[in-house]
Amino acid sequence: MEDYMEMLLDVISVEPQKDNTLLLVFENHEKRLFDMNPYLEKKPFIKLKHTPLFMKATVAYGTVVWPGNIDIAPETLWDFSKHV
Repeated sequence: MEDYMEMLLDVISVEPQKDNTLLLVFENHEKRLFDMNPYLEKKPFIKLKHTPLFMKATVAYGTVVWPGNIDIAPETLWDFSKHV
């Protein structure tokens, strides 16, 4: 098995969930779940809390982005998500 910690994997798909988690698919086709709840208390993500904006997450440039120039690093998504 390859050591994914040494290589940066792009996100190729995101499905925002109503519980403020993100169902992600990375370029190695691994599905992972990332909990955004702890991040929603911090800038710039606080703009996504309790708004329909959270559900507008899309993939661009290999990571998750939202309208308003909000994004999150793909290595954060990988390192702090759980395999599903």
